[in-house]
Amino acid sequence: MNYKETLYFIAKCLTISLEEKNRDEIEIILKTTDVDWDTVVKVSTSHYVFPAFYCNFKRADFLKYLPADLVDYMKHITNLNRDRNTQILQQAQELNSLLLTNNIIPIFLKGTGNLLAGIYEDIGERMVGDIDFIFSKEDYPKAITILIEFGYSEVEKRKYYPPVKKHYRRLQKENTIAAVEIHKELLLEKYTNEFNYSFVEKDSQFINGISVLSYANKLNLSIIANQINDRGSYYKTMALRNAYDVFLLSKKTNAKDAVNALDKLTNPLNCFLAACYEVFNTVDSLEYNRIKKATAYLSVFNSQFINRKKTKRRHKQIKRYLFIKSRLNIFYNIIIYKEYRVFVFKCLTDKNWYKEKGIQFGLK
Repeated sequence: MNYKETLYFIAKCLTISLEEKNRDEIEIILKTTDVDWDTVVKVSTSHYVFPAFYCNFKRADFLKYLPADLVDYMKHITNLNRDRNTQILQQAQELNSLLLTNNIIPIFLKGTGNLLAGIYEDIGERMVGDIDFIFSKEDYPKAITILIEFGYSEVEKRKYYPPVKKHYRRLQKENTIAAVEIHKELLLEKYTNEFNYSFVEKDSQFINGISVLSYANKLNLSIIANQINDRGSYYKTMALRNAYDVFLLSKKTNAKDAVNALDKLTNPLNCFLAACYEVFNTVDSLEYNRIKKATAYLSVFNSQFINRKKTKRRHKQIKRYLFIKSRLNIFYNIIIYKEYRVFVFKCLTDKNWYKEKGIQFGLK
């Protein structure tokens, strides 16, 4: 199995609990084909969907087609992830109670928000990193103060920190499982006027006493995390963890209507939706706006699997372009914003900063 075949196989496997057509097709493959399980494990792990893969196979009663040692390994990893997520949910409940007691309502985001909303049949499916939540601009500094007073502190200790844009620096409390990111914005500056706290707060939902995004905005944020924050719209790549969330959420809300509710973001989100529709094997709930931009996006998306060397060169060029763009943005911020000038001045007048950069760039 080449990379494309493996990716599409894994994606289809992630739908077998809810899509009968894909379930039947996967069972035929399992019965008639010698699957390269080493490659499947490698790719599903790199996309953070290994536990979800296992859970779907278990629900479909397909584990009998897998090597016994692989099943044992999958079960072990999923159990570890389920235990971790149980602790994350407990930590999130504690944080929610703490903030509500101080008259602040956090809206939980991303993986933790999805776990709290119960979109997974098994909480062991989703691999989660940090606990993310967003606040109004008025409550944002209050939330930081409350968490610090409660025992949370910076994960990365520095003498001084760059100005905060999207979220406050990561915080963690001793003996807790996850770090916390306190957001004041949801994505990069270009789109903050379109998809922000005010936009998502008006239709957020309370589930078991906890505030989370509406299903439509959960779907949008799942795509935004890949397409905008991780620059997927430039690279034309897909993260299956995000795509799997989009698939599950498309069963709870109309995916096309969700992305059409936006303006500048509609096109990059619709393109990701188009890729999901194709990779998950034309699932009806992932229907997208069939426009020229989506067709062009899919053309590049699929061409990347044909010539991997050419794709790597293209991605290097994009990475170089984005690096230059980010450096130009830093210069812009230095000119416009005082806090950036202060931060840069502190860096340039700190001997340790030069030493750190010397080590980083291999200088003597």
